[in-house]
Amino acid sequence: MPVSDAETSLDAAIAARLKRTTDGLVAAIVQEHGTNEVLMLAWMDAEALHRTLTTGRATYWSRSRQEYWVKGATSGHHQLVRKVALDCDGDALLVTVEQTGAACHTGTHTCFSAELPVSALEAL
Repeated sequence: MPVSDAETSLDAAIAARLKRTTDGLVAAIVQEHGTNEVLMLAWMDAEALHRTLTTGRATYWSRSRQEYWVKGATSGHHQLVRKVALDCDGDALLVTVEQTGAACHTGTHTCFSAELPVSALEAL
């Protein structure tokens, strides 16, 4: 399980602004520095955010493995964090990174490569 606010070193003022899911997580939208391409969606709790802000390495909470993971620790596809922003509602983070290698676990640069048809566009 993700750690509680009492167990993390995240600044209390930042932690208070986070609006989390029932399991204590906040969506982290990851964007490439320079191109602004959306690379992936991951999840962070307060501790993952603290680790990300203090190390400059993107750290997430794996919902499937139930553990923290530093992007690239095993794959070599690192994310050097350039900026982190909290959205106006406090329920999403925008993490801007310099991506090395693929961002997606499938080996593609972005996790968002499967475009869906929008039929409304045909009517315009």
